Amino acid sequence: MKLSLCTISFRHQLISIEEIARWAARCEFHGIELWGVHAQNLAARPDYDALWLRSLNLCVPMLSDYLPLDGDDRVAREKATELCRLAQHWGARKLRTFAGNKASAQVSPGQRAAWVARLRELCRVTEDHGVLLAVETHPNTLADTQASTLRLIEEIDHPALRLNFDVIHVWEAGADPAEVLRQVEPVVAHLHLKNVGAPELSSVFAPANVYAPAGSRAGMVRLFEGAFDFRAFLSFVMTESGLSWESLDASLEWFGSDVLATLEHDRLQIQQLESERSSRPHAPVGPPALRA
Repeated sequence: MKLSLCTISFRHQLISIEEIARWAARCEFHGIELWGVHAQNLAARPDYDALWLRSLNLCVPMLSDYLPLDGDDRVAREKATELCRLAQHWGARKLRTFAGNKASAQVSPGQRAAWVARLRELCRVTEDHGVLLAVETHPNTLADTQASTLRLIEEIDHPALRLNFDVIHVWEAGADPAEVLRQVEPVVAHLHLKNVGAPELSSVFAPANVYAPAGSRAGMVRLFEGAFDFRAFLSFVMTESGLSWESLDASLEWFGSDVLATLEHDRLQIQQLESERSSRPHAPVGPPALRA
């Protein structure tokens, strides 16, 4: 697995991209998922780019932002174009976005059709720049349930469309992430990895709470210590899914405190799991389950 950290983890800390990158290199991360606003603010420093990261044996696999699905088409295309150019500057082949800002069950047929059309147009924009558009599985979007996500893929029907498969969000919607992953494997380009202490605490990941400096962090736990069994899920991905583990991009999306210690701990845990699985015959691991 090509594991990255996310610069959004450092959103409330006074730390530079150079410090983050050098630390990530020391800890043997493969890359850095760059938050769009961070990429925009770094545009004044062109010396920070893909070549600089390559000198540290790092890359930016994905730029993460939020493209508007309402309002003026021209504004949305211009923002997508700007982000694609930033992605090119950093050597990123994927641009992450959300499929709207309302639960799929509450979206009218007309609004859904308009959002789908906008996403298809944004796919055309990213394709023109050699970038894939990765829609994230996320609550209160058109990719918030298994059924709506599958429908969305069919509706957009564009070769530049991909999924950023956020495992915990798929699980909190009541689906089995392993089962859903099997169905969407051809368009999965990235995994987001995080866990929660209990199902009822999943709202801690609501964007408004995450972005707030004084927001609650109760329920944010290390990857293998939460309610969802990531050890079983990652073992499934490694040995039973159709995804190539060696080339699979994934990011540790940590929003809590003790950022450096938590990221390093979780990276080492994944490395240990890789070692364990590679040292024994590949036997079926069974579906991931809720911890007792």
